[in-house]
Amino acid sequence: MFYCPDRVCEHVITEQKPAEFRYPGRGNKLTIMQVIQGNEQLRRTPRKTPGLNQILGNFKTITEALDYAAWGDTGFNFYSPRGALQTVMPYSQLRKKARETGRKLMNTGLERGQRVSVVAETGPEFMIVFFGCQYAGLVPCPLPYSMHIGGREAYVNRVAGMMQAADASAVVTTADIESHIREAAEIAGISNVMTHEELQSVAPDGDLKRFEADEVAYIQYSSGSTSAPKGVLISQKAITSNARAILEHGLEITSEDRAFSWLPLYHDMGLVGFCLAPMMGQTTVDYMATPAFARRPALWLKLMSDNKSTVCFAPSFGFDLASRRINGSAAEIDLSSWRIAGIGGDMVRPDVLEEFTSRLAVAGFDPKAFLPSYGMAETTLAISFARLDSEIKIDVVDKARMKLSQCAVPASDKDITLHPEKVRKFVACGKVLPGHEMIVRNDKGEVLGEREIGKVFIKGPSLMSCYYLNDEATSEVFGADGFMDTGDMGYMLDGQIVLTGRAKDMILHNGRNIWPQDIEWAVEQIEGLRSGDVAAFGVEDENGEEHVTVLVQCRSREPQVLENLRHEVSQVVHRSSGVECDVVLVPTRSLPFTSSGKLSRAGAKSRYLSGEIAEIAVAPAAVEVQVPQMAAVG
Repeated sequence: MFYCPDRVCEHVITEQKPAEFRYPGRGNKLTIMQVIQGNEQLRRTPRKTPGLNQILGNFKTITEALDYAAWGDTGFNFYSPRGALQTVMPYSQLRKKARETGRKLMNTGLERGQRVSVVAETGPEFMIVFFGCQYAGLVPCPLPYSMHIGGREAYVNRVAGMMQAADASAVVTTADIESHIREAAEIAGISNVMTHEELQSVAPDGDLKRFEADEVAYIQYSSGSTSAPKGVLISQKAITSNARAILEHGLEITSEDRAFSWLPLYHDMGLVGFCLAPMMGQTTVDYMATPAFARRPALWLKLMSDNKSTVCFAPSFGFDLASRRINGSAAEIDLSSWRIAGIGGDMVRPDVLEEFTSRLAVAGFDPKAFLPSYGMAETTLAISFARLDSEIKIDVVDKARMKLSQCAVPASDKDITLHPEKVRKFVACGKVLPGHEMIVRNDKGEVLGEREIGKVFIKGPSLMSCYYLNDEATSEVFGADGFMDTGDMGYMLDGQIVLTGRAKDMILHNGRNIWPQDIEWAVEQIEGLRSGDVAAFGVEDENGEEHVTVLVQCRSREPQVLENLRHEVSQVVHRSSGVECDVVLVPTRSLPFTSSGKLSRAGAKSRYLSGEIAEIAVAPAAVEVQVPQMAAVG
């Protein structure tokens, strides 16, 4: 017998028909997947299960949560790149297939506690293997599926580094990138490589011994991971604590909610925010793959309109891209059901949110749906959320005084109105989650007061156990008092955290601290440039002095166009930040991004210094060719 949390229900789980359950007080049975035989159209899972009490993350392990969710009708739905419903997977079916796959994995010779790297494509196959590992007592380590940045060699080296960091014993991959993964596995010294199809052909003869409450859950790679990545070890306690805080406090999920996501499942916001946490709240999620969103961002909003979705998160660039691509079709969709439009994974851009609101107002979008948040893989996912159903809090500060005093001094009304170049807007990202603590400290370790800018530290049950097999990196971020250094800069404002940037990204120029975001955002306003086209960082000379370098992606090779752009960038940087800079015009797709879609300044700087990113080649000037006259004959 399996006893559900809070004694809500009691049932016998059998291996023969684990997908068929009878609810207390209900006479009907549920099937794995309902198919309309006449036109072979799948029916998406509903947003709730009548008669089943909703439990918001109050579980001890991931498998305990899935055992309970499997009693219901809700689950995951996957859409094609053109918006057609492709696959429907209720939690009952996910549980059945996960348990079977867990036994298959054990039958390949794996031992309990070993790590299994899994390519995290947005699809049911990844989820089946991930949850199968949970039932088998294996540690899943999601690998990025995206390869478009950096090419094959960069991708192979990156995932090889992740496999090595996890000391993985096996790898499960999609068939389309099998050759890439096998090459990476060979570098990492791993011989046990399987496609999903190969794994499913294995007999399910292994024994299951699921993870207990005091054990590990999975290894997540932070968004800044490179070829020498740090694996974030997340425990069952951390994931269940964070999921409960997200569901109960951050989002206040109800049985009427339906989530939507295009976020990659190898990133913490996709994996935790829109796979694990929703399952722990028995909430249905609709998915479109990240590459599909990149190609057709307006489809995201169309599907949310069709499904009356209520919860979806995206980084600022996602809202920016969608609002620019929606064009005149905004009036044809209905976003009035969207109650939580979460923003996370990067600095929140007030200008982007204002533009999105302006363009989507005709679709019924309510700007009060915007929910700024703060989190990272090292805290499982979430750290703080702003207040629900309220306007975002924008703090407008004096840019010059902020740089000189390291304090967020409010800007004057005159500067706000007449001199916008003298002010900087920051968005408050809410109060720390219940049961957690957040403080801001200076370089001496002293706790700072209101509006004083310093490093952000966090403490609580959602924190990672460690960087796996990396004691040095772990000791660098954890203090004796249990607080973890997030590496982010910010300040407290009325109990909310306001993020100003990454500590390591800060540029020190002539004794001044310069935020690279200030430079990037200002330059991106130049006509013809887009969000993500600019990377700013400091480069030390032989005397140890930092000079500001700005890489700008350019879509032209015409000498005059390049010269004009270089001049305009220099002027904009001087006006916005008061510094001279070296402008380097680079080809499109040169700048690297993290798994969450954030610009990797460290990666851009490293590639620039190594010569991998270089000045764009100028088109040769047109040469007039003189054709010699033929001599007259005769």
